Amino acid sequence: MASHRARQPAGTIQATGNATLSVKPDQATLDAGVITSGASAQDAAQQNATQTTAVLNAITGVLGAAGTIQTVSYSVTPRYSNTPNQTPTIIGYTVTNTLRMVIIDLSLLGKLIDAANAAGANNVGNLNFGLQDPEPTVQKALGQASKQAMAHVSAIAGGLGAKTGAIVSAQQASAYAPLTLSGTLSAGATTPVQTGTVNVYATVTVSVQLAQ
Repeated sequence: MASHRARQPAGTIQATGNATLSVKPDQATLDAGVITSGASAQDAAQQNATQTTAVLNAITGVLGAAGTIQTVSYSVTPRYSNTPNQTPTIIGYTVTNTLRMVIIDLSLLGKLIDAANAAGANNVGNLNFGLQDPEPTVQKALGQASKQAMAHVSAIAGGLGAKTGAIVSAQQASAYAPLTLSGTLSAGATTPVQTGTVNVYATVTVSVQLAQ
């Protein structure tokens, strides 16, 4: 009786490719905060409303149709006395109202910073640069990472004196990292703003069967 040996499956090669693309941003977000204080919550809120309206009118006049504005936070916080050996008591209130601008005409950034500060915003900052639609750049980065992964597979196979077969599996990961400029932005004689670049990262790991 003839004996039969079970055929063993061919081995595989696994390799990873990476890609990073740096592109110019086409969108920015900027916060303009108005902070006011008063003896009562009502006083602080009324001052804040007046000041915020002035800021809103100023930045709307500059921004026009080149973006949007929305309120992202509003808070009323009591202020306490800090006298040693005495129980803290409320001595007033602080109201904070933060407007966020989404800007698609980046040439307006300096004018918006100046207008917000001049109109009474006392906490202008949290400037972020990003992409309106990062997906095309993500796809391009994934394509480059895939090519690098396959080039690594070919190099490994060549070093082993082997030939590659079918792709067994492929896994991907991607990330989009907007650029953030922290700190408060004060007004200048039209404040200059350098947009820099934003990065899109991609990683592709492939497993390829060795040909028998």
